[in-house]
Amino acid sequence: MTKISITDSYNRNCPIRNILSRLSDKWSILTIMVLDKNDEPLRFKELQRSIPDISQKMLTVTLRTLEEDGLVTRKAFPVVPPRVEYALTERAYTLIPHINNLIEWASANMDDIMHDRWKSMKKKQK
Repeated sequence: MTKISITDSYNRNCPIRNILSRLSDKWSILTIMVLDKNDEPLRFKELQRSIPDISQKMLTVTLRTLEEDGLVTRKAFPVVPPRVEYALTERAYTLIPHINNLIEWASANMDDIMHDRWKSMKKKQK
């Protein structure tokens, strides 16, 4: 595996920059984690109920983006009313350990980060 230098990350075609721009929105990682916690595919409304505050439009956009990147599959059933289910792909499952590492890191550092933010905010108020 080729190691990417920090100067490469400034390149528009940098894989890290590209992937992070797709996953670092407000909803993508949450959507992936909700799908990962379920053993079976989820219908749209089930997903929406599982993600607090997400609008129908944003969930639709998020699912389309994740599908374009090969992280989510969409299966439509020819029934009335329409039934659509979403599930993670094998590629997405290889991403889960990295997301879990990020969650662990955030949990371990959150108190210190919030303290530093508070100190920074107090400095700006002076």
